[in-house]
Amino acid sequence: MIRVQHDTFKLAQAFTISRGSRTEAQVLSVTIERDGVTGQGECVPYARYGESLESVRAQIEGLPAGISRMELQEALPAGAARNAVDCALWDLEAKTAGKAVWELAGLERPVAQTTAYTLSLEAPEKMRAAAAGQAHRPLLKIKLGTPEDLPRLRAVREGAPEARIIIDANEGWELETFLDIQGELERLGVVLVEQPLPAAADEALSGIERLVPLCADESCHTSEGLTNLRGKYDIINIKLDKTGGLTEALRLRELARAEGFGVMVGCMVGSSLAMAPAMLVAQGADFVDLDGPLLLAEDRPVPLRYEGSKVDPPEPALWG
Repeated sequence: MIRVQHDTFKLAQAFTISRGSRTEAQVLSVTIERDGVTGQGECVPYARYGESLESVRAQIEGLPAGISRMELQEALPAGAARNAVDCALWDLEAKTAGKAVWELAGLERPVAQTTAYTLSLEAPEKMRAAAAGQAHRPLLKIKLGTPEDLPRLRAVREGAPEARIIIDANEGWELETFLDIQGELERLGVVLVEQPLPAAADEALSGIERLVPLCADESCHTSEGLTNLRGKYDIINIKLDKTGGLTEALRLRELARAEGFGVMVGCMVGSSLAMAPAMLVAQGADFVDLDGPLLLAEDRPVPLRYEGSKVDPPEPALWG
């Protein structure tokens, strides 16, 4: 039996990117029960990829109750629906076998990771204050993607002079903008820029000289698209809601490393249940951005444990 539930988690404060703001995380929780054993998964439907809560729910509810994880890879395309079901099936397999998911997947035992902490898009003075409040964290990620981004970046650097900084432009720049400011990005200690151009326009990145590494986010979904990223990006951002679950995320990580790409593991704004399987993909990653629960005012009954910017692997009562 496959059950789908719409859950809403209040955010600790409004979260803004170049596409808009939100005060809640709206997710779909999937529960699969077989022979008295239950597995769980979570996804965050994303309008940028043509998804809605209703469309993703319909995809999940249209699956046969006894579908296997391998059958699922063919039954649904990569995306939020397949992610939630794939992760629930991994959880179900682990609980049925009495083993952890990392064991079933042939991985090493996961250890705690250091995650970035995300500052949403605000006026420079607000971003300076937000950065000052999080200046103890080793890695900050800031949402940009507007014509007035340098004052915001400078304000964050003033507020957190020691932190490493990732910029997520969310497809909000033009090539000329990036070329004009990348020297200043380097000077201000930016270590990575995510998705500076729209995915449909990123061919313009091919072969350009860059002073700061570039990371593909909206341009990278599954292993099938890796070939198109050569020469444009140095790093790829693996998100389970894009890959369609842990199964493809692990495949993408392996192939990306073989192709010479660096690896970032990111997330949508969701609960600890969404982050738990991503913790397996995050092992050994160059950058980890699994701070979704840190942005929430409420979480799952058994949440991931965060100590500062360190996040521990999930307990079996949560997932895996």
